[in-house]
Amino acid sequence: MRHEAEGITTDRFPPQLSVFGQRLKLDYVHAPGEADDGVTLTVPVAMLNQVPAARCEWLVPGLLEEKVHALLRTVPQKHRHRLQPMAESVQAFLAAVEAGEWGTDTPLLKALQQFVETRVSLKLPMESFRPENLNPHCFMNFRVLDPHGRVLAQSRNLAELRGRFHGQIAAAFEAARVKPADLPAAEELTAADGERPDSVPAGALSGLTEWSFGPLPELLELKVAGREVIGFPALHDDGDSVSLRPYDTPEEAAKVHREGLVRLFSLTLKDQVKAIRRLSGLREVALRFIAFGTEAELQDQLIAATVARTCLAEPLPTDADSFAARAQAAKPRMTLIAQELLRLVDQILVERATLDKRLGALKTFPEVVEDIRTQIEALLVKRFAVDVPYERLAHFPRYLKAAVVRIDKLRNAAERDATLMRDWQSLARPYERARLDSLRAGQDDPFLAEFRWLLEELRVGLFAQELRTPMPVSVKRLSKIWDARPR
Repeated sequence: MRHEAEGITTDRFPPQLSVFGQRLKLDYVHAPGEADDGVTLTVPVAMLNQVPAARCEWLVPGLLEEKVHALLRTVPQKHRHRLQPMAESVQAFLAAVEAGEWGTDTPLLKALQQFVETRVSLKLPMESFRPENLNPHCFMNFRVLDPHGRVLAQSRNLAELRGRFHGQIAAAFEAARVKPADLPAAEELTAADGERPDSVPAGALSGLTEWSFGPLPELLELKVAGREVIGFPALHDDGDSVSLRPYDTPEEAAKVHREGLVRLFSLTLKDQVKAIRRLSGLREVALRFIAFGTEAELQDQLIAATVARTCLAEPLPTDADSFAARAQAAKPRMTLIAQELLRLVDQILVERATLDKRLGALKTFPEVVEDIRTQIEALLVKRFAVDVPYERLAHFPRYLKAAVVRIDKLRNAAERDATLMRDWQSLARPYERARLDSLRAGQDDPFLAEFRWLLEELRVGLFAQELRTPMPVSVKRLSKIWDARPR
């Protein structure tokens, strides 16, 4: 028995996983067919979004070898036969991991994909791996606890658990408490009798209409349901003011914080905001904007987009002085930039109306109509003036014109259009699969965000070459970019 247990060490089977300084318990069970077979990570519900999904794909060192072996056995035969003997390939991969070629913040399948392509000198699409063929114990099991230590749920699907408990996680952080000294403007947070409380609600700094508090901390140490956890602070847009609130992930905090900064700058730059609401020609544009919202909503989008362009350059302000300097620098530019944005929005709306008329008259090519309408819906979301960065929005009139040019050519070149559409879809489909995978994993992929716009330029290059593109694009060129993407 002693010989059989030689590999069972705390290095290979650690008792805990550290997440933002918190040690979460790992349990091991060998019970094939049981729900907790393999390794189980016990997670308080408040920390569910903080669990690193990519890290959990690697399980623990003592179980990684079996998982890697099982995944490599799922790749197509033309790759698999070159990996023989398989045991040697598995050991080569583990040695590369040990040497630091990949860290556990890299998704395991991406690391394996790179390894296989290097070892066999053949491209290997990510879809070649078949993780669904693996036994359940090859995936981390997650056991979610409520604030009292009771089991709420257990699953090997982290994304599903996060979706199920999204509301509870948000409520837990709203109810979090923090030491007053950890908040900026801590001197204001005293009890009515003048005594300093031991803790205050994490959102105690509220009703802020100017930067009247100290430097923004990078992290907050919170107490959520009796447990110490880390929170990421952000200014939250409350409509007529902002409040400082903690969030469970840096990504969520960053998104909320930008909106909060826009509100705080808007409250500080009141005169400039009033001038934007009174821009000449705004009412006429609002009539064309009616499909997306009211005149007041158009004004709000113009203000938010203008503030973002003039005030939110990186690095974002983190204290009163840098905030004031940024606001002062924005004052003389805001009206001009808002006018420029209003003209662009109007141009987009006019081009969209023209395209809608042409699509309404196009009865004999339903597949083309459906494709172009799908394109328009993806481009012109409800808050497109705010949600789309200006440098991208500036290309929208050309994208819409290109769709009109495509329709003009369609009647005399229907077969050519169908061929070009298949060429475009040969790149768009794998992109869409990768985008959905990224969403399910809760990860932002900068490459996919950039490639999305290359696909839009490819539409222009294929269907309306005369409108030109800012860079050379072709199916061949984009295929090379796609194949060379970061893995």
